[in-house]
Amino acid sequence: MFVLMEELLDKLKLLSYEEEALRRHNMRPLSRHYFALPTNPGEQFFMFCTLAAWLITKAGHPFEQPQEYDDPNATISNILSELRSFGRSVDFPPSKLKAGYGEQACYVLDCLAEEALKYSGFSWKRPAYPTEELEEEEITEDDAELMFNKLEENAVEEESDNEENFIDLNVLKAQTYRSDMNDSAKHEEILQSTTDAAEWNLEVERVLPQLKVTVRTDNKDWRIHLDQMHQHKDGIESSLKETRGYLDKLHSEISRTLEKINSREKYINNQLEHLVQEYCSAQALLSEAKEKYQEGSGGVTQRIRVLSEITEVLERVKQETEEKGSSMTDGAPLVKIKQALTKLKQETIQMDIQIGVMENTLLQSKLKEKIQISGSVLCLKVKTLDTIFTTSLDTRNFYA
Repeated sequence: MFVLMEELLDKLKLLSYEEEALRRHNMRPLSRHYFALPTNPGEQFFMFCTLAAWLITKAGHPFEQPQEYDDPNATISNILSELRSFGRSVDFPPSKLKAGYGEQACYVLDCLAEEALKYSGFSWKRPAYPTEELEEEEITEDDAELMFNKLEENAVEEESDNEENFIDLNVLKAQTYRSDMNDSAKHEEILQSTTDAAEWNLEVERVLPQLKVTVRTDNKDWRIHLDQMHQHKDGIESSLKETRGYLDKLHSEISRTLEKINSREKYINNQLEHLVQEYCSAQALLSEAKEKYQEGSGGVTQRIRVLSEITEVLERVKQETEEKGSSMTDGAPLVKIKQALTKLKQETIQMDIQIGVMENTLLQSKLKEKIQISGSVLCLKVKTLDTIFTTSLDTRNFYA
């Protein structure tokens, strides 16, 4: 998955995604493993949808740029349908792309990037490897080989001195080769050496402490590997000879200790056998007690629930009884009834008085009409009625 992500990033760079996609949406460039590791699922999913839409458009299929608040399921289905239209297989559920990272997201973007590269006419070419020019090695004469061996032996002896004056063998060869080429260019003017051998040896002894020659070994040479293997083998054999005695001693001590432990274990098992049996029987009794406790606790729970229901009913009945008792012992309604009866009596007396007054007025009007017909008789009747009326009023006032 990480390799696929790196290949995808290279393809996006070939398509100039930084200039065309990221700058348009004001986004940051992708890291090497952006879609391979989870960082921010929301940001990764939006980046995935944006790049997928841009790649589909680059591949020649018009695709609407998704927005941040679009339905993710619809966006994923549209992207997968476009991917199938390119002839790519999709053998995973669409829900794998909701996270915005993972192998499926890298696969989808990689396929779309390949289609975009095909549409743009890009094609991969074979890599052209540069040819390496090998330096010509000069074959020195016998005197030069002897001198080189002497220099190498002295360099090994004085390896810890004068580390600044460090001459590479390849550099020395190149300088020797250039000097020989310059000498050969002089048309062989000097045919024999005029240098004194004693002076040459003195000069070599004077300069020799300042010279160091290193032979760079090639680690790819099989001879070096073989020598290293032999060295490691010898080191292992020598170390094994030293440690074999300690290991054998340690093995014997561990064996004796294990035998002691086994014997002690057998002894302890024999001594504690009856205790183990008692423990097993106690465990059986404990399991039976736990079962009984669970059964009893289940019955207690049910009874507690029934008790709570009965308590609620009892409280409700008590409340109703208290309300009825308070209503029966309350004298306020009786007082109100008495006050109402008294008020009715007073109103009845007032009505009777008003009726008497009206009757008196009516009788007086009738008497005035009959005065003209029978004056004397009428006067007597009026007096009689007045007396009757006054007596009736007195009686009513008396009873009232």
